Amino acid sequence: MNILITGGAGYVGSVLTSALLNQGFNIKVLDLMIYGEDVIKPHKNLVMIKGDIRNIDLLKKNLDNIDIVIHLACISNDPSFELNPELGKSINLDSFEPLVKLCVEKKVKRFIYASSSSVYGLKSENNVHEKMKLEPLTDYSKYKAQCEIILSKYSSENFVTTTLRPATVCGYSPRQRLDVVVNILTNFAFHKREISIFGGKQSRPNIHIEDMVNSYLCLIKAPSKLINNEIFNVGFENKTVFELANLVKENIGEDVNLKKVPTDDNRSYHISSEKIKKILNFEPRFKISDAVIDLRNAFEKKLLPNSLEDKKYFNIKTMKNIHLK
Repeated sequence: MNILITGGAGYVGSVLTSALLNQGFNIKVLDLMIYGEDVIKPHKNLVMIKGDIRNIDLLKKNLDNIDIVIHLACISNDPSFELNPELGKSINLDSFEPLVKLCVEKKVKRFIYASSSSVYGLKSENNVHEKMKLEPLTDYSKYKAQCEIILSKYSSENFVTTTLRPATVCGYSPRQRLDVVVNILTNFAFHKREISIFGGKQSRPNIHIEDMVNSYLCLIKAPSKLINNEIFNVGFENKTVFELANLVKENIGEDVNLKKVPTDDNRSYHISSEKIKKILNFEPRFKISDAVIDLRNAFEKKLLPNSLEDKKYFNIKTMKNIHLK
């Protein structure tokens, strides 16, 4: 089976690509590779394509004989998006429908889209499920929601489409991000022995990166009738930022100081993953504490040098540095 992963050299993509290669799939990765070209080891069944998803000719050339497209590529997280809203719109929204149309023309059988749990906006309910009204707060989230609608229009028996709304991913990756909440807290706890807790009461659903990868594997192998034109939340532990900070402290060291700081960022997400469990029997196997321990081990083994300063670990710092257009 031939799979194209857009954004396959990213934080989740690099782990997903390796996992799929280990399972015997033929993989093409299309990625700008702005965070490095060495995050995935060479493999006889891997083709790495350094390129832009807005390049229609490049897409046409590389979609021949592809069975499944997993679309991860985007300007990710709100600060990076807001740095250049026009660029964010061109990559996250404007390029989406042309890609989907090409996939249909090229007879791709299955299209899996990585949306975001942030499309729900602020919700007071404890069980935020897939049928709830979407109330995205930022352009990043609004465009994710719009792409879901676009994808649904093209769904058919011959073009099976599925959307995932992931929680915030955490844990170790060859293309490490240290600008997502659990990873931020762990980095500072390990190196500074202090965590600044901005607010603390906001809920942040998280999922271990290995479970995120396993959810894609689950969709690849699932019968079409169970996933066609379906949307699935995928998360695990819905904890407050304060609870996450305490969990990090438990796994890094009791000497870590917790410092509370006021914030205007009151975004709060708490999602239910019951649907994917009920329909596909998918359940996460890893805890947030496993992600913290994996990162602690990576720091101890010097796998993430200069982790407080190196721009490559922080999306917005890298985006400021490269001047992508």
